[in-house]
Amino acid sequence: MRLVKPSPTFFLLFFLALSIYSLFFSAPASAQLGINRKKVTNLSGDPIDYAAPKQYEIGGVKVEGAQFADPSILISMTDLRVGRKIMIPGDEISNAIRLLWKQGLLGDASVLVEKFEGEKVFLILRIQERPRLSRFMFEGIRKGQAETLTEKIKLIKGKIITDVMIKNTQTTITKHFVDKGFKNAKVDIVQKKDTLLNNSALLTINVNKGDRVKIEHIKLTGVTAFKEGKVRRKMKKTKATGPWKIFTMSRFLAKEYENDKQKIVAFYNKNGYRDASISYDTVYDVSLKRMGIEMTIDEGSKYYFGDITWEGNYLYPDSALSEVLGIKKGDIYNPAELQKRLNFNPTGLDVSAMYMDRGYLFFGVEPVEVRIANDSVNIEMRIYEGEQASINRVTLGGNTTTSDHVVMREVRTLPGQKFNRSLLVRSQRELMNLGFFDPEALNAQPRPNMSDGTVDIGYVVAERSNNQIELSGGWGGALGFVGTLGLNLGNFSARKMFKPKEWQPLPQGDGQRMSIRFQANGRAFQTYSASFSEPWLGGKKPNFFSLNLQHSVQRQLDQQRRKTLGTFQVTSASVGIGKRLTFPDDYFAVNYTLSYLRYNLDNYGNLGFRGISTGKFNNIVFNTTISRNSIDNPIYPREGSNISLSVNLSPPYSLLGRDNLEGRPIQEQFRWVEYHKWMFDNWWYLRIVQNLVMMTRMHFGYIGTYRAGAVATPFERFIMGGDGLSFGNMVLGQDIVGLRGYPNNSIVPSTDAQSQQEGGTIFNKMVVELRYPLTTSQATSIYVLAFAEAGNNWSAFKDFAPFDVRRSAGVGARIFMPAFGMLGVDWAYGFDRLPGSAGANRTQFHFTIGQMIR
Repeated sequence: MRLVKPSPTFFLLFFLALSIYSLFFSAPASAQLGINRKKVTNLSGDPIDYAAPKQYEIGGVKVEGAQFADPSILISMTDLRVGRKIMIPGDEISNAIRLLWKQGLLGDASVLVEKFEGEKVFLILRIQERPRLSRFMFEGIRKGQAETLTEKIKLIKGKIITDVMIKNTQTTITKHFVDKGFKNAKVDIVQKKDTLLNNSALLTINVNKGDRVKIEHIKLTGVTAFKEGKVRRKMKKTKATGPWKIFTMSRFLAKEYENDKQKIVAFYNKNGYRDASISYDTVYDVSLKRMGIEMTIDEGSKYYFGDITWEGNYLYPDSALSEVLGIKKGDIYNPAELQKRLNFNPTGLDVSAMYMDRGYLFFGVEPVEVRIANDSVNIEMRIYEGEQASINRVTLGGNTTTSDHVVMREVRTLPGQKFNRSLLVRSQRELMNLGFFDPEALNAQPRPNMSDGTVDIGYVVAERSNNQIELSGGWGGALGFVGTLGLNLGNFSARKMFKPKEWQPLPQGDGQRMSIRFQANGRAFQTYSASFSEPWLGGKKPNFFSLNLQHSVQRQLDQQRRKTLGTFQVTSASVGIGKRLTFPDDYFAVNYTLSYLRYNLDNYGNLGFRGISTGKFNNIVFNTTISRNSIDNPIYPREGSNISLSVNLSPPYSLLGRDNLEGRPIQEQFRWVEYHKWMFDNWWYLRIVQNLVMMTRMHFGYIGTYRAGAVATPFERFIMGGDGLSFGNMVLGQDIVGLRGYPNNSIVPSTDAQSQQEGGTIFNKMVVELRYPLTTSQATSIYVLAFAEAGNNWSAFKDFAPFDVRRSAGVGARIFMPAFGMLGVDWAYGFDRLPGSAGANRTQFHFTIGQMIR
């Protein structure tokens, strides 16, 4: 059969015929939308000639059926305003209905002709409003899940129910469960009229989560450079199920799967495989509840750093920049490590810091791969040094309680100075360590102004309550009241005490600390204490001042006869001053404290004290403490250290011509206590990966005498064991050192019964902890830990054996709440037996209040 090619004239005639057909025979747009302009409802009784449309002026418009909508707004939406001329019949009425439907507010709408008056027409806009949401409920899920979804879907009572609202709600809920691994989740929303409210409806949201979809298997192909298991472990959130994976949750989350694929590529890149990629991957259903993953990895070749050159650097020579960079030819090619050493190295100096610490805020460096030869990548560092930037303004925001001057005196970036990144980071650290703000929310924001070479710096903080109330109690039978009552104002203001209008609701905001505390274990023990400290005495320099008062009473009781057998009272007062140092660096501080303690024993013979049971003893001691604190966060430190060396010196009475008291009654020998006491404490924090932190600490203490052969003081000795200073572990006149895994106060020198009661004069202790935070929010910080520690206590320096220690290990948790401070619980197991205390080691539970000092 022969085919004839149509001519251009044929196409012209064809399209002309089609256009004529569309003009005369096809339906108008209004009819296509379900709006027939020939069916205009006419209530006037006057005939309308549909074959000859006529122009009328709108004389008025009424609205019928509106209950909540404003009639004037509805009329304005239709554009059928009074005075406008329209054709009847015509497209104006059809367009008016379209405009109303477009808003999605109405369930039905029509325009009626009420009457004609000459050339004017009066219209009626008859509508039926969509129902409004009166309430909604969930079916098929738990109450907690319903509360979470209520916040997500954001349904507002009284809002008009539209198709868009229904669809968005379904989509949000479905996505919520799909993101949690419920891939087959289904949501059905049923709308029902509310008989209690006019034009209202309630929504029942039926949720069928289905079963959580688990990953049956993950198949990797193309892995040759590493063991397949090592590559699998880089997928932190995408794990295959298995009977041996008890603590690993297997679920498919699309978003996490994409992140894990990027982690695999980043792992290869980090190890020199710059061209590594995932060339193919697929996710498929194995069954209704299981799915599989297949992935092909194109590893590519392994590369190494070649020649590294510098361009555009005038301030520093190539050799200085290369030394700070610390990457040498032949090192494994690692772009991530290169960027870290160029821009921000948390463990040391980086190239960017060299410039920014000298004011070159606009500095930039771009590493460019200029040549790839075999397995080597040559890099050219293209530097833009820019101009030095000066600090123009320093602003502060978010401190709703703390006074501005308290914050700004810790800030080290001042207007007029050259920008310094290290000082910016240091200022953040100082503000964190105040303890008044949420460390996780604190932020410093440089805002460069390149036009004039300046920078504005804004510090944004989030206040955290630093006041703590201790309130616990009960009735201990024959002992009486058992509990604690205390108030600790961590951001106190003495200046506002007599200005009630400035209280919030207490006088606070000036960074001072005041504490009042009462603690009792019935009649057996009571302690009363009050303290005040000012970190900036005089307000101009960081000179520290403190004042402390304390009185404690410990009684020996005959419980059956409710009789007091003996008492031991300790009354103390101390005043201290201190200041920050600039040498060897400005992390150092020194504090001086002068204290007076009075020990009063009345027939208190149970503790021994070398035969002392009655007497009054005095202790005047001068303390000097040199410390260096560089931790980055006071609640959950991740980096830095805290080192402290403390020396307590009493007056050397025996060297000042005092008569020899040897051979005299013990009460006379120690009427004025004489000793020197040395304490060394060291905390060191190392970030292992992300928020996993290793904390190591070491403690050492020694008490000595000024005269050779003299008897050391029976007071202020070391008693070790348990959870340290906490409620229920109350021993006056002694220095308590914790050692988890053993009972409180159980580790004492064992040379003889007498020294066992007195405590030791020398101790050491070592601790290693691994910590991981569960939450570090403003309201609560919680972290878990695993630890191993060891320590011991000796009666004299000649007996000191630093490796003859009592060992223990265990796990625990800490929770910090601003209103109550740090609370902790530990489970520990002691590995070494204690002489004379069979079974005293083994399993122990310890509860702590506050930070464990030693």
